[in-house]
Amino acid sequence: MEKAELRRFIRTTRRPIDSTKLAEWSSVISERLLSHPKVQSAKTILLYHSLPDEVQTTQLLTVLHSMNKLILLPKIIGDGIMELRVYTGENSLSKGQYGIMEPIGEVFSDYENIDVAIIPGMAFDKKGHRLGRGKGYYDRLLPQLHNTYTIGICFPFQLLDSVPVTSHDIPVDEVITYSRQICSLY
Repeated sequence: MEKAELRRFIRTTRRPIDSTKLAEWSSVISERLLSHPKVQSAKTILLYHSLPDEVQTTQLLTVLHSMNKLILLPKIIGDGIMELRVYTGENSLSKGQYGIMEPIGEVFSDYENIDVAIIPGMAFDKKGHRLGRGKGYYDRLLPQLHNTYTIGICFPFQLLDSVPVTSHDIPVDEVITYSRQICSLY
């Protein structure tokens, strides 16, 4: 399947699943993340503020912040370009492009000191390859996270045997979903 066709397939698969089921899956994924040794030991974590069709991160964001972790969230600043900003609480968010809640805190550029990055995706495969939404935001960010342990999170229907890959695609180190946890083999 081509990338655009696979995105349509994932959206179609997600439509009949009610919000209660997605919330249940999100809760289990969050619990797995919170008990993950890399997340527990991390000082600085890159997360994302979820859209309705993504693994919900609002509760996870609150819990990680209460654990005195330095939380970073992306802010879209141009076509395919985002910067990372420090999250200081729910009051430090405003609605940005695509209706995503984005941080208004200070810009963070010390990428070498990001311990863990929790990455969204339309789909992942069992080798950690990721299919994004098609704008390239994370494709531009991931190459800059040299020392960062990357974890993709997704709903069970988003974990596939394979996704289309190009030469610039960078796999995540691990994928966590509701039904299982997959470690990349690359």
